[in-house]
Amino acid sequence: MLWLTVCQAHGAWTVNMAPGATEVSHKVFDLHMIIFWICVVIGVVVFGAMFWSMYRHRRAPGRQAAHFHENTTVEILWTVVPLLILVAMAIPATRTLLEIYDSSESDLDIQVTGYQWKWHYKYLGQDVEFFSNLATPAEQINNQAPKDEHYLLEVDKPLVLPVGAKIRFLVTAADVIHSWWMPAFAVKRDAIPGFVNEAWTRVEKPGIYRGQCTELCGKDHGFMPIVVDVRSRSDFDTWLAERKAESAQLKELTSKEWTLQELVERGDKVYHTTCVACHQAEGQGLPPMFPALKGSKIATGPLKDHLNIVFHGKPGTAMAAFGKQLSEVDLAAVVTYERNAWGNNKGDMLTPKDVLELKQAEAR
Repeated sequence: MLWLTVCQAHGAWTVNMAPGATEVSHKVFDLHMIIFWICVVIGVVVFGAMFWSMYRHRRAPGRQAAHFHENTTVEILWTVVPLLILVAMAIPATRTLLEIYDSSESDLDIQVTGYQWKWHYKYLGQDVEFFSNLATPAEQINNQAPKDEHYLLEVDKPLVLPVGAKIRFLVTAADVIHSWWMPAFAVKRDAIPGFVNEAWTRVEKPGIYRGQCTELCGKDHGFMPIVVDVRSRSDFDTWLAERKAESAQLKELTSKEWTLQELVERGDKVYHTTCVACHQAEGQGLPPMFPALKGSKIATGPLKDHLNIVFHGKPGTAMAAFGKQLSEVDLAAVVTYERNAWGNNKGDMLTPKDVLELKQAEAR
C-alpha cells in the first residue's frame, strides 16, 4: 500500500511519468519507478563512498596516503553486484515487454494511417472509417483569440473505443514517417509507409485521452493531435451503428442530383478542414511550396485537369493525392468550391458521379 502511495505521489510530479489508464501503462510506470529507486540507491552508495574516500584519505598534515594494490574481494563484488542488479531489472522489464508486444486475441482491430497532417482510422470488418483532423480554430493558432485548455489537442472526429475491450492497432502511413503516441495507454508506434506495426490496448475506464504525432513529419507536424474517446460498451455499440448508417448514407449521396450551391457549401467545409493549412483561407497559398488557388490556372482551367491533380496529387511536390482520402461527394464538392471561390467564379461544377467514374476507371 505504501508503494502505491509513493508511485501516485511521484506520478503527480509534472517532471515524472503518469500511471496511465491501462494495465500495461501501470506496469510501465511501476517498472520506471523501481528502476528509478535502484538508480537512487546506486547513486547514494557510489557518491557516499566517493565523498567518504575524499574525506578519509584527504591530504593533510600528519596523514599518510594508503598504499595498496589489487583486492580480489572488492573486484569480485563490483563485478557480481552490478550483474545481479541488471538481472533483477531485466526480469520485470522482459515480462512487461512481452506483454506489450502480445497483440493476439483482440476484440477489435483498427487500422491507423498517418497522413500529412491528419490521422485516418478504419475499423476493420465494420465498414467504418474516417479522418481525424485538428479542430483548434485558426484564430487561436494565429493569436487572434485566447487559447483554450486543449489548444492543438482537439480534433473534429476522435477515435472511439469500447471500455474493457482488447483493441489491436495496425499502424502505417501513406506519405512520410509519423508516430502514433498515446501516453495514457503506454502506446507509441512509428507509422512507416509500406510497413505495418502492431500495438494494442485495453482501457480500464471511460474518458477522453489525448496524444500527438511524435515523429517530425513536415510543416504541420505539431498540428496532428490524437484524441481517443473511450465509452461504455452500450454507448460504443450505439456510436458504431450510427457511423455505419452514415457510411451507407454517404454512398447514397453519390447518386444524388446536386446543385452548384449545395456542392459549394459542402466544399467550403471540406476545404477548410483538408486544404486550408497549405493553400490558406483565402486561397492565397504559401508560394512557392504551396501555390495560390485564387486565379490559378488549375482552379480556372479545364475541369478534368483540376480533378486530376486533386485526385492524384503532384509528384515531387507537397501536393498529396486525395483520391483515396476523400469520398466521391467531398472530392466533387471541394473541386467545385475552389472553382467558384475567391473570385474564380467559373460557374461550372463537378458531380460525385464524375468522380465515381474516375475511381472505377482507376480500379480497372
